[in-house]
Amino acid sequence: MTLRVVVADDQALVRTGFRMIIDARDDLEVVGEASDGREAVRLTRELAPDVVLMDVRMPVVDGIEATRQIAECGSAARVLVLTTWDVDAHVVAALRAGASGFLLKDIRPGELVEAIRVTARGDALLAPTVLSRVLDQFLRTTPDPGPPRPLQDLSGREREVLTLIGQALSNAEIARRLGLAEATVKNHVTAVLRKLGLRDRVQAVVAAYDHGLVRPRRP
Repeated sequence: MTLRVVVADDQALVRTGFRMIIDARDDLEVVGEASDGREAVRLTRELAPDVVLMDVRMPVVDGIEATRQIAECGSAARVLVLTTWDVDAHVVAALRAGASGFLLKDIRPGELVEAIRVTARGDALLAPTVLSRVLDQFLRTTPDPGPPRPLQDLSGREREVLTLIGQALSNAEIARRLGLAEATVKNHVTAVLRKLGLRDRVQAVVAAYDHGLVRPRRP
């Protein structure tokens, strides 16, 4: 199956570069390009892509608001935010808006391709060191969003899985840590997302931090 991608960035050169990388793969295809957030939302609704590569800083509507609108309209598209090291607070705001992960703009071609594939599967992960930096910055500079959804519906094992998701572990790593089959872990992850009303693993990471199951690691 070919994964359909929309690229949203206000720089034509960046869009062209991503298109060349993506279209060079047999299983990936750029189906649309947007130069601002409003256009990204429109194309996502019209073209129903699997993944949207979303720049944060764009005119008309920025990438965070565009991500929020895509999530709220019920689109199945998963959003990968494009950013730099200098906008950590924006990254986490985008995650709260419904993004499934983020990429640095200087990502290598092979890493970009794999990130799109992984995100389309719903298994988007953030590198632990990057995750700690981002969430630490967010928790120190952003107002409390209010109490997170209660965990009482989670079983003890599901709470363990949520904690390990919060540490940015993959299903295979969680399976090894808990001595479970990977398929069993996948079932637990699905249950956690459903019970907490979360879109994907990245929102589960944020939820784990919100509930205090994981603490940002200081430099």
